[in-house]
Amino acid sequence: MTEDQFSQEALGMHQDGHQRFFAHSAQGLSQSSWQGLSEHLVAVGELAVGFAQAFEGEELAACAGLLHDLGKYTHEFQARLYGSPHKVDHSTWGARIALERYRGLGQLLAYAIAGHHAGLANGKGEGRRTSLQERLAAELPALHPRWQEELPVPASLPMPRFIKPHPDRGMFQMAFLVRMLFSCLVDADFLDTEAFYNRVEGRESLRPEATCRPQLSDLKAALDLHLAGFRADKPVNQIRAEILQYVRAQAALAPGLFSLTVPTGGGKTLASLAFALDHAIRHGQQRVIFVIPFTSIVEQNAAVFRQALGSWGEAAVLEHHSAFSDDLTASKEARDKVRLAMENWDAPIIVTTAVQFFESLFADRPSKCRKLHNIANSVVILDEAQTMPLKVLRPCVAALDELACNYRSSIVLCTATQPALKASDVAAGLEGFEGGLKNVRELAPEPAKLFERLKRVTVKHVGTLEDEALLSQLREREQVLCIVNNRRHARVLFQGMSDLSGAYHLTTLMCAAHRSQVLATAREALKQGKPCRLVSTALIEAGVDVAFPTVYRAEAGLDSIAQAAGRCNREGRWAAEDSEVRIFANANEDWKAPPELRQFADVTREVLRNHQGDPLDPVAIERYFKQLYWQKGDAALDARNLLGLLKKAEIDSLPMDTLAEQFKMIDSAQMPVIVPFDDDARSAIRDLRFVDGLQGISRRLQRYLVQVPRHGFEALRKAGAVEAVRPEKWGDQFMVLANESLYDPKVRLSWDEPSFINVQALGW
Repeated sequence: MTEDQFSQEALGMHQDGHQRFFAHSAQGLSQSSWQGLSEHLVAVGELAVGFAQAFEGEELAACAGLLHDLGKYTHEFQARLYGSPHKVDHSTWGARIALERYRGLGQLLAYAIAGHHAGLANGKGEGRRTSLQERLAAELPALHPRWQEELPVPASLPMPRFIKPHPDRGMFQMAFLVRMLFSCLVDADFLDTEAFYNRVEGRESLRPEATCRPQLSDLKAALDLHLAGFRADKPVNQIRAEILQYVRAQAALAPGLFSLTVPTGGGKTLASLAFALDHAIRHGQQRVIFVIPFTSIVEQNAAVFRQALGSWGEAAVLEHHSAFSDDLTASKEARDKVRLAMENWDAPIIVTTAVQFFESLFADRPSKCRKLHNIANSVVILDEAQTMPLKVLRPCVAALDELACNYRSSIVLCTATQPALKASDVAAGLEGFEGGLKNVRELAPEPAKLFERLKRVTVKHVGTLEDEALLSQLREREQVLCIVNNRRHARVLFQGMSDLSGAYHLTTLMCAAHRSQVLATAREALKQGKPCRLVSTALIEAGVDVAFPTVYRAEAGLDSIAQAAGRCNREGRWAAEDSEVRIFANANEDWKAPPELRQFADVTREVLRNHQGDPLDPVAIERYFKQLYWQKGDAALDARNLLGLLKKAEIDSLPMDTLAEQFKMIDSAQMPVIVPFDDDARSAIRDLRFVDGLQGISRRLQRYLVQVPRHGFEALRKAGAVEAVRPEKWGDQFMVLANESLYDPKVRLSWDEPSFINVQALGW
């Protein structure tokens, strides 16, 4: 088609001679089936308003929706709908108009509007993408004045009445608001586009209607029924029942910041769910979000919740973690958007990882930010709150405080070892971040007394052990758990007693289905009094329900030792003096812990040298966290000083791109490899080869993923030991282990074993 033909056909004239403008075309269908531009912009604005109600940002969200595709009111874009090959920037015009009309507030809208496809850019300066300043100054196609007739864009916008300014976090709050508005906009845009293509292509929406979803009141009734079946037939169960009753009684407290400090084995998981449902119903909050420190136990906790919620479980609980990226194709065409399997957390209960949660709060990509508006006006349970990495502690805590202060969220710091994050923990002379969290209310009844009542173990340090001595002690015990800081160490210890019956091994290099299988076998052996010698990395410490009479723990942070103690005598079957947690130092330098873990262990040794009581009593835990957090200075707490970047910024120079790039919960990149572990895994892999959309396959495959360090992944790829499934459709998104001999069914995935090296040498 020639340029002249574009200029005639692209006009899409009404019979009355007026030009018609379209947002999306429909291949093979007449213009009468295309989506009108004003129809799309108004619909997106209305959806965005609904999302922004959670934080009273309706006016801003509506305006973002109306202006986001304003650049489609150009001859050049309309020609593209008819087949013109020329790319057209259709996002920047809306950003430019927002800034011209609304100045400061318009600047916030401009970030979101300009970035709704490519992602949020820095206001000024260098970044991974062109800055907003450069985009606003660029030459754009002429904008047709028809938009002013068709769009109800307000002449002015009121200042946001919902933001309570924090004296030290002005630009942090503005950047946070940009992401929230961005979330409302991109989710609304995706949903309206998806709905349009579903209609014209005759597809039924895979999204459940709101009327079909269980209400929080339904979930509360189901949980009440489940909890009614518990019997307080043992002292530990009596204490759990008391904790549950007391915690639920606090649900009437006003939304905000809470702590739930209960020793391991005290029933925190279901008590926190019960509080969250009661609290959310009482205060009109929309969902419950559980933030779990490790991917390895997301599925386990989700299964507990599904069981507790009975017939509503499957419909109510959504797992979401970073095993698979949200971006499944490099195409930017509108039709491809509807095929993206992106989670927007539109479910009553979300179970996710700390990495997914916090990296989303500082993200810049539409796929990552789309869910953020659904965190507002929700109850967020931060399980094992003490596991937040030191390097990003300050921005994480600032984000939690912002959610509670300005976005109607209730945050619950749920742990057996409460981190020192409160304002009262920031003593004179210690390094603090803007004074810590204020007005944090404890939900548990007298945590110090609970510690005494639930004490079930004796903790002692047994000195420095060579591997031979450690193995000798493990071999002479029929039921024992040993937790170490190094995966190679765990394997060596397992191999050193694999000739004995009941020897088992756990590591994150095993897929979740494999770990679940090992844990089920170990639990049954413990229950029947059979031999069970389990060697594990720290993954077993977070919420895994096992009970050994003796636990060995390599030196670590005091919070990790407390978590290890939670796997010892969990049900109170033995006397505390007969149930030992034996801390040891490694004599072998090969098993050194990573630097951050060594720092935790160093602080533990220093605290315990000056503490005469139980190493796990609340006084020792408090001293440990205060010293760890407040006496290590800025470098330990936030090496990149992300909050400092924002303190230097102005409204037109917010470093949105840079923040997303630098905020990393985990420094080392991990690549997911799918292991064909069983028939279910092989079936899901086969389905990937033929389906057009994912339709739940990603979730099925999550149980069979192993996260591999990038260097290991590249070694596997180079040897041809992993291969992409249907790369023409999914790219490198789904990498399957092709050489199944590299996955030892007793141990883990390996890429550094002699057998693998030989395979590489042969060019397999």
